[in-house]
Amino acid sequence: MVVTHGSLQRARGGCALTIGNFDGVHRGHRALIHRVTAKAAELDLTSCVLTFEPHPREFLTPGAAPARLTRLRDKLELLAAAGVQRVHVARFDARFAALSVQRFIEEILMKALGTRWLLVGRDFRFGEHRAGDFAALEAAATVHGFELDSMPDVLLNGVRVSSSAVRASLKAGDLRGAERLLGHSYTISGRVTHGAKLGRALGFPTANIVLRHAPPLSGVFVVEVDGVGRGVASVGKRPTVNPVPVPLLEVHLFDQDRDFYGRRLRVRFLEKLRDEEKYEGLEALKQAIARDALQAREYFEHHG
Repeated sequence: MVVTHGSLQRARGGCALTIGNFDGVHRGHRALIHRVTAKAAELDLTSCVLTFEPHPREFLTPGAAPARLTRLRDKLELLAAAGVQRVHVARFDARFAALSVQRFIEEILMKALGTRWLLVGRDFRFGEHRAGDFAALEAAATVHGFELDSMPDVLLNGVRVSSSAVRASLKAGDLRGAERLLGHSYTISGRVTHGAKLGRALGFPTANIVLRHAPPLSGVFVVEVDGVGRGVASVGKRPTVNPVPVPLLEVHLFDQDRDFYGRRLRVRFLEKLRDEEKYEGLEALKQAIARDALQAREYFEHHG
């Protein structure tokens, strides 16, 4: 998959395009991408996704922006696995936000991406002040000669599959509900950094992953790290000792004595054990971690 960032040059060929944040790349996203890749193959076009970094709401209303389900790197990997041939990551800044409806269509869709076929939801909005809508694209399709199609909602047991629904499930600790909507276990990936070594002092060494954005879930979880092993993890601000302003992911891997510093790990969340708590000292914290680890081991005994 070809990934481009920043300024777009004039397109050399046509594409079948869809546009969105694609946070989580859930079942609804993959149904949309399947239609794009199939149409691209049918019309001998490049299948293309236009997405944004940062999330537009992180730029426009940072205090009210939703928690991210996926980091950009993970999103790109999921899009590649879904069969997309090209992704352009547009930097969502003041200049991009100020693009008029006409400029967005002419400069981005036509000149830069060479859109021949476009698939979006009926509620898609774009351009300055979100003034552009599906009707504006219908008019542009007639003028510029591209084909426009709409994507209906994807429902799972009567529930609309959406990033918001995934976030709600994760916030409630319903990992199985989130997995049904995503089509896979919820994961967080990141590079292991040095910490205060408190876990090692307590007898439970952890691999610490700093999270640049607040995640959609918190608490203590049964986890599995791809290619490494099983364990228990905490996502939170460590209220008992060495508190942090932004949530930290701390993973204690069972029966491991390896150094993971600098390594990128993908942590798969399987079951929530409890919410984060503040304890009256290190001994109480140590006992709580021991109970968590025991519960996690029991989970794996019953789930293979």
